[in-house]
Formats: sequence, structure tokens, C-alpha cells
Amino acid sequence: MTASSGRGSSGTLITVAPTGAEHSKAEVPNLPVTLEELVRTGQDCERVGASMIHVHVRDAEARPSLDQGLLKETVAALRGETNLIVQLSTGGAVTDPEEDRLAVLDAMPDSASCTMGTVNFGDAVFMNRWEFIVELHKRMQEREIVPEYEIFDVGQLASLNRLLDEHGAPAGGHVHVDLVMGVPGGMPGTTEMLTSALRLLPQGASFSATGIGRTSLPVMLASLSAGGHLRVGMEDTLSYARGERVRDNAQLAARAAALSRIAQRPPIAVDEALALLGVRQSR
Repeated sequence: MTASSGRGSSGTLITVAPTGAEHSKAEVPNLPVTLEELVRTGQDCERVGASMIHVHVRDAEARPSLDQGLLKETVAALRGETNLIVQLSTGGAVTDPEEDRLAVLDAMPDSASCTMGTVNFGDAVFMNRWEFIVELHKRMQEREIVPEYEIFDVGQLASLNRLLDEHGAPAGGHVHVDLVMGVPGGMPGTTEMLTSALRLLPQGASFSATGIGRTSLPVMLASLSAGGHLRVGMEDTLSYARGERVRDNAQLAARAAALSRIAQRPPIAVDEALALLGVRQSR
């Protein structure tokens, strides 16, 4: 079974997720945590084929943060120094309160994540109540921020269909889903599971797939074979190959771009990605 790659696109949207909220700078010295590091990472990844960046920010001590000043400064810097579509995470760290996660939208990114349900996340619980999901969806509609619906397990696709039925289409009018696979507690990163998930996608939706850890490469290959897009980055994996650590995010983005070309679906440019996702043109 194949799914639409979105609005007639014959190429691949490559998103880079460079930092996340789980890894510490002390344990991963090459993790980009400062604004300067994040901007340079964005430039390097754009150069090799990425067109969107999924952003978590860190404070002066390299701790995950949802500080409004840092978020707005980061959005402005990435827009000023790259052409990338800027997507902020509303997930934050698993301990962040709902009001702080909703307030992420006040930084007015081009796009933001919207996780469609609660999931065990390793030894923690990533809580996403239905009422919170609805409020996040509505605030993005009001602000014309394009959501990316994060799916950690297949039942969350049923919740997405319910959300759209009850509360309308997202900002931009197009539904784009990211299948996050391989999280301990979520759906496994296998071809069989990806195929099962695609059967539940909303009509006309496009999708990306993210493989966590050692599932990164098989999920990329499965997504490309099914007409999907790719998300890669050090948020999701720190290993490039067995026994080989990731050098930087651009290394992961370059591999995704190379695989896309082998699949004869080369990386799309930012203007095509804007049209695919329905991002407002006044950005």
C-alpha cells in the first residue's frame, strides 16, 4: 500500500530535528544547544537538502526550556539566517506543564507539533489529554500555524480523524502527519507497522516517518517506498551506523537526501515544502 506524498509532490520533504529534550550536552558534546549552534546546524542541513527544522530550545545551562524569549529569538534567528520552515515543538520535555506548551505558539513559528495522544516514553509518560489536543489544534487554527500531527501509536490516528471531524481542518487546509516509530512504549519501527498505520491516515494526508535509534534507517527506507517524507536528526538517533556515532545533524540529513535521490524522489526545495504543507506566504 502506498500513501500520497502530498499535493502532487514527486520529491521528499526532509525535516531535521537537531536537538530534542532528552539528551544532555555533557553526554553528547556535539549536540547543538546554543542559538549559534542551532543556526549553523540549520544552514548546514539546508545546504544538503533539508527544508524544515523541528526545534527544541535550551537555556544558558543547556537545559530544555520553553522560555518565550528564547523561543522568539530562535524563530527570528532561523528565519533571518536560513530559508528553512521553522517548526517548534509543543511537546517540550515530558514534565513541562500544558500552559507552557500551549504558549509555545505565541512565538509564531511557521509550524508546530501536535501530539495526538498519551504514550509511555521509556520510563516516563508523555501526557497529551484530549482537551489539551483540542486546545492546541484550535490555537493553531487561530494563529494560522500549520500543525504536524505527531503519531506515536496507531490508535492516535483514530484520534486524529476524530479531531478533524469535530474541530475542522488545520491551518493551511492540509493534513501532515509524522509517524514517530521505535520509541520504547510506542509503535515499533518496522515496515509492517508503518504499512498498518498508513491504512488509518486521513484522506489526502501526507506523512513523514521518524525512526528512533536503531530503527532510523529501516524506517527511512520504508517511508520512501510508501511515498512518504523523512525526519532525521540527533533528537532521534545518536548512531550513524553500528559502532559509529553521529558526527553532526548534516550527516544524517545528507544520508536522507541521498536515499531520496536513489528512490527517485529527490529532496524538495523550501518553496515546494511551503506549498505542500500550506504554510502562510506572509512568513
